Amino acid sequence: MSNRVAVLGTGLIGTSVALGLADAGWTCVGWDPDPTVLEAVDGRGAFDELRESPDAAVADADVVILAGPPSSVPGLLAGLTTDALVTDVAGVKAGIVGAGPAPAHFVSGHPMAGREVSGPAAASASLFRGAAWIVITDDAADEDLARLENLARVLGAEPIRMTAAEHDDAVAVISHLPQVLAAALVGEATEHPAGVGLASGSFRDLTRVAASNPDLWAELLIRNGAPLAAVLEAYAARLHRWADAVRSGESETVNRSLRTASEVRRGMAPPVVAVAVALADQPGELAKVGHALERSSVDVRDLQLRHATYGGGGILTLSVRPGEAETLRTALLAEGLLLG
Repeated sequence: MSNRVAVLGTGLIGTSVALGLADAGWTCVGWDPDPTVLEAVDGRGAFDELRESPDAAVADADVVILAGPPSSVPGLLAGLTTDALVTDVAGVKAGIVGAGPAPAHFVSGHPMAGREVSGPAAASASLFRGAAWIVITDDAADEDLARLENLARVLGAEPIRMTAAEHDDAVAVISHLPQVLAAALVGEATEHPAGVGLASGSFRDLTRVAASNPDLWAELLIRNGAPLAAVLEAYAARLHRWADAVRSGESETVNRSLRTASEVRRGMAPPVVAVAVALADQPGELAKVGHALERSSVDVRDLQLRHATYGGGGILTLSVRPGEAETLRTALLAEGLLLG
């Protein structure tokens, strides 16, 4: 595979792609319609060049990645004149795949990775490690599908082929439904102010994504409206069955549902990997951890500090995405910290 990529859209995903490919020796050229975003990305070292227009960015590119919001993709596709492999990273394929003119070597894609914060400052070369990268088969040539799959593997992701319809049905359940549930749970909690003050681990875990970019998520949810509405209606019916069971004291039904969910969840890949750090009882230990986190740019999902029983430091456990654990370990060791 050739190694010159143009990234149109230098936010979280676009800059993370560039950082990952730069680490692999690729030449990365970037463009973004927002000058403030370009200013923010300029110091990240992700791009060899930043260009003033999409046409200038894609000149001589072997691969073009459209990393803007879904609404921007159709217009960019229609305006591109290139023989390069072109792909997007949009979270909804309705309105993109088969919706209008596209370059000859267009293969739609979607890396199943992200963070609840946005912008190039939150980007990480390890963002896609261990993540699925959906490769859309609609109207795509086998050679182009293979090229996009190879690109995903360079970034540490696992490519999975799907049709556009299969993709939108899948993300309605595993991505868009959780976003709606997190927002609804936060909304319900605000109706019970006394309970908000008691919120701890489980509430924070369930509502983490509610802090995500509302403008982007509103667009995604609306664009995937039909599949998502069907999933929401089915989920509402499931909640009604739960309400009936707990109201009528059907302990066997409740227990069976909980047991089944527990077994299924335990069979899934772990959502986080715990990295334990042994902290000495001396000043500057937490500062070293902070430096390691800054250097690695990993997505910390949770942290817990357990003090030694009789003093003398303790163990700090940092939970990160599975693909980012080794990056964090390397950064921690570089700071002279001991792993627990």
